[in-house]
This record gives sequence, C-alpha cells and structure tokens, in this order.
Amino acid sequence: MEQQQRHEKDGRLPVYLTPVFLTVFVLMLMLLKSWSAANAHFAEDEAYYRLWGLAPALSYYDHPPMIGWWIWLGQAVLGDTVFAVRAVVILSSALGSLLLWRTAVLLFGRIAAGWSVLFFNTSILIGVGGILATPDAPSVFFWGLSLWALAELQASQKPDWWLAVGFFAGLGLLSKYSVLFLGMGIVLWLILVPAARKWFSSWQLWAGGCLALLCFAPVVYWNHLHDWVSFYKQFGRAGQGTWTTKYIFEFIGALAGLLNPLIAVPAALGMGLLVKRSWRANEAAALVVLTVAPFLIYLLWHSLHARVQANWPAPLFPALALMAAVFIASAKHRAWRHSACAASILGVGVALLVQLHAVTPFTGALARKDPTFQLRGWSEVKSNLAEAAERTDAAFIATTGYGLNGQLSYLFKDSLPVVQLNERIRYVMSASPGVELFQHPGLYVSEERRDNSRHLRAVFEEVDQIAVIPRTVEGTTLENLVVYVVSKPIGNPWLPDL
Repeated sequence: MEQQQRHEKDGRLPVYLTPVFLTVFVLMLMLLKSWSAANAHFAEDEAYYRLWGLAPALSYYDHPPMIGWWIWLGQAVLGDTVFAVRAVVILSSALGSLLLWRTAVLLFGRIAAGWSVLFFNTSILIGVGGILATPDAPSVFFWGLSLWALAELQASQKPDWWLAVGFFAGLGLLSKYSVLFLGMGIVLWLILVPAARKWFSSWQLWAGGCLALLCFAPVVYWNHLHDWVSFYKQFGRAGQGTWTTKYIFEFIGALAGLLNPLIAVPAALGMGLLVKRSWRANEAAALVVLTVAPFLIYLLWHSLHARVQANWPAPLFPALALMAAVFIASAKHRAWRHSACAASILGVGVALLVQLHAVTPFTGALARKDPTFQLRGWSEVKSNLAEAAERTDAAFIATTGYGLNGQLSYLFKDSLPVVQLNERIRYVMSASPGVELFQHPGLYVSEERRDNSRHLRAVFEEVDQIAVIPRTVEGTTLENLVVYVVSKPIGNPWLPDL
C-alpha cells in the first residue's frame, strides 16, 4: 500500500493500473466480446428485444425503449444480424469503463480509478454477460454516466453539471425503471450532506430535474395511450408476497457471484469504509453511498417478500466496483492487493471460458443447468421446422410465448411470418398480420412443458400434432418442442392472455 501511495505521489502507478494497460485490457475484452457476440446465438430475451429494434417506439410493454433504440441503431448500421443487436451494448461497456475511471479519479484518486476499471470489467455480469442486449446494459451505462456527472459537479463545483446529471438520469429512466432509485439517492445526498444543500438555490439543479422528466415523458405518454400497462406490470410486483427469509440469502449469493466473489468481499468492506467516511462529512464518500443505498435497500426488502432476479442489481455494478477499489486502494496489508489481482485473473478466466463455451460448447452434460443453454440447438430446430412447414404447406408459424416467438422470428425472418397468438400488447409497435393469413394452414410451436394447444381448439377447427422436435447440445436434449398443424380459424384467431 505504501509503495502504491509513493507511486501515486511520484506520478507513477503499478503497470496494471496505468491508463495504457487499462485501455489495452478493455479493448482486448471488447474484441473477445465482439467475437462471441457475432458467433453465439441469441438468448430468449435478446431475440424478443430484436423485434423492438425492427419497430422503434416510444416505449414497450415490458420496459422503457432504450434497448430497442440501441438495437435499432446497430441494425441500421450492420443489418439484421446477431452481432448488430449486441454491437452498441459492447461499445457501451468500453465507454462506461473510461468514464468510471474518470469518476474514480475525481472522487478517490488514480489508484482507486485503476482498480475500479479492473473490477468493473472482471465482474462476472460485465465480463460474461456484457454481450447480452437487454435493458440492463443501458441502465448500467447511464447510471454510470450520471455518477460521473455528479463527480464532475463535486470536483468542479460548477452548477452547469446538474444539466448533465439530469440528462443522463433521464436516459437511464428510458432504459429501466429501476433508475428511479438513483433519483432518490441524489435527493438524499442533497438533503443529508450539509455542503450539498447549497445546490437547492441553483436553477441548474431544477432545470436538470425537468430535463430528466422531459426525457422520461415518452414512456409516460406511451403508458397513457395503453392504459398504463407497463407501469402496472413492473411496479405491481413491488413488495408482493408474505414475509419470508427464503430468498434473501439467494439474493446475496447471486449478487456476490455475479459481481465476482473475490470482488464482493472488498466491495462490502469498501461500502463500510465509505459509510464511515460519510459520517465524517466526506462529500465524495456520501455521494457514492447515498446514490446506491435506496436501490440496494429496496432489493433487500423485496428479497424478504419474493425472489430478486439475478440481473436486477446490474445498475449498481459501477458503484460496487468503485467501492471495492476504494477499499483495496486504502488497504494496509499487501494480501488485499494480491487478492484483488486474483479477482481480476479469476474474472478474465471465467469470461474467456464462458465466451468460448457460448460459441463452441465444451460439453452438453450440464443440460439446462448450463447458463448458456438458451443459445443452443436452434439451427437443428430451424431445419426440422422448415421441413415440417414445407411438408404441410404452412403459411405461418404461431407461438404463445414471447421468448420462443423471438427465436423463431429470427430463424424464419426471410421465409415465414412468425406470430404470437396471445399477449398482443407486446407487439403494439408493429402491425398485426391480417386475418387472411390464418385462412391458410400454419404451424403452432410450443415448448413441451408450456404446451397450450388445448386453447387452440377454441380458435381453430383443426389442431393436429405432427412432430416433437428436440433441442439438443452435444447429444443432450435441452427441451422438446411440440409442433401442431392448425387450420380453419373460428372467427378471431387471437387467444386471450394465457
């Protein structure tokens, strides 16, 4: 630690914390992610969000629109490919790393900045999941940008930075509703930190707040047009269920695992260190702690009622990496620095193995326990379904699940229309196919475990099972897809939400 402090005072850093090394490191990870992004098939949610990119809208049923806009941008430049869907996501993690470095430099110095970038990129969620085109990616990016703008405000004391804070926070709200907790954290910082209260008299603070609301206005307007369905869907599950301790340890374990277990420990200790500094009126420490606290407290509270999905804490990862870095930078024992290096090596190793495995599976023995199982077996499914469609002269493929609908929509994008018969609210951004399409025979496809074929007989006179198609990896069956021929619709072909 003393050696690192001397290096910083002398303007020198350990080589693995220098901007040159970190730049090369991030670019190498970016190349690895680009390769796997171009060669690994979609996960279910990605295939669904791809449809958003084909029909950009003010918002969508599941989430605000930012990931759809990112995908649209990638498709506009690179075409309708797997890599195009993921391209902006990969770029965002690299740019986010640069701005995290700047944030940490402003708040805690260059050593903490170097560790922050290493920890952020070697967290399992970012190192492995950093190719996935889901709303988590833009929410992580814009939460990080908001924290950077707050750091610039804190360092420069120039009120114009409030406009940037508002803009980035507003873009975060266009990414995922969980960024609302960042706004709560900023308000807490303004109220609880005496030196920050002066900003209440600054017009830029209020203008920044208005700018955030203006950015979010398209989502509000879309929900107004559609009976507030997205708000009901997302906010309606907050705190549901009875009190239980069943899920809290699962949440803590998942958070530590996705952060990287060797980073999670210094992150927790760093949080404690920053809380202690906050009580001593350290504005930088209070800024990081208070912007994280509301969302983290909510997730802990939610875990006492119901399961917290592993990806939900994703927007906190830049700040958690920063907390871990602050602890390592201030630790007195050399063992902590060795542990931090081991954490980085572990993260890189896991990222490399999983990215390679995502493209070319090492084994199929794990079956559905393999985190990459959603990517597998789709080329064989396409071949079998194409043969069935040709044999039955099918004019369309129907589904009743958004994930399978997304996968098949991509596989048959140049040959057959694929349509989900239920939950049409998911697809209001694009025109529904005309009823004349259903005058021809079609295929209905479902996962065997979710087979809703009995409902088809309410809307089609003829429903006949013709095949069971296994989706496999290395000879191991992941799931069976059941295929039916449907024809002769009875009035409206759309099914109620199942």
